[in-house]
Amino acid sequence: MGIEGCPELLVIGGTGFIGQHVLKKAVKLGWSVTSFSLSEDNLSFQNDKIKYHQVDVTNSENLRRLNKKSFDYVINLGGYINHAKFNEGGREIIQNHFESVLNLIAWIDRKRLKKFVQIGSSDEYGSALAPQNEILREDPISSYSLGKVSSTHFLQMLSKTENFPATILRLFLTYGPGQLPSRFLPQIIYSCLDDLEFPTSAGGQLRDFCYVEDVVSAIFCALNCPKSNGEVFNIASGIPVSIKSVIEEVRAQIGRGTPLYGRFSYRTGENMKLFADIKKAKEILRWEPVMPFELGLSKTVAFYQNQRNENEFFSSASC
Repeated sequence: MGIEGCPELLVIGGTGFIGQHVLKKAVKLGWSVTSFSLSEDNLSFQNDKIKYHQVDVTNSENLRRLNKKSFDYVINLGGYINHAKFNEGGREIIQNHFESVLNLIAWIDRKRLKKFVQIGSSDEYGSALAPQNEILREDPISSYSLGKVSSTHFLQMLSKTENFPATILRLFLTYGPGQLPSRFLPQIIYSCLDDLEFPTSAGGQLRDFCYVEDVVSAIFCALNCPKSNGEVFNIASGIPVSIKSVIEEVRAQIGRGTPLYGRFSYRTGENMKLFADIKKAKEILRWEPVMPFELGLSKTVAFYQNQRNENEFFSSASC
């Protein structure tokens, strides 16, 4: 059964990487869309049909200043990946990820709410053996993953005790156009485009990359699936690839760049095999990824190539 009418959607982190793609799809569907973000800048996509608000949801006072508004759907994409240790800012990371969920739940008018989608992380599995599936006990190995696990358990508790319509999507590595230049793949792509030598780990980690449009598709499947309430779903390709093979594929597509393998050590406690079992998402959400990695990567490389060319054009034009 499809979603009818003109739903009201709130996206936390709407100006972020995945958030911008979610906004595009919601607008295309004709939905009424509101975006909360720390920043209103760096938007590659802006639309006058979207209501943008600069709101820090980790601060409950910021939310209290806003009038409560009824939404049919809420997608929480807020927060940043940060693997800092507890005594190096980790406490704030835990608070930001967990307290933002507490604040949102306290602020949202539940009467109309049909679904709250929480974006989790494969880091919640910690050192669990691959392929990771949703019945495994979480084993957080960083402040970031602990904040995510805490949010997962809180929302599952609410679902059990108050019938709160929460679904947790545990993303593995999402990639695609529009990701921040500081993330792994954009860094590799830019280094190869500039024909640089660049340091990396030995690249032996096995990881699971899922194209951003496939991830967005999973989010909208969850919005339309009552059976997903209280459940956790892995969202990934289900296909392990080594970090070294990803770097080599980028090099092959661009034709230049020199990785210096082994210059970086592996992170303490890093799981060397982190890839997903996605049977549950296929069976309950009726979702599965469709973008082959090589094609998704070529689209991503083309995006950053065009972005670099545009930057070079504007830089030379201003001289």
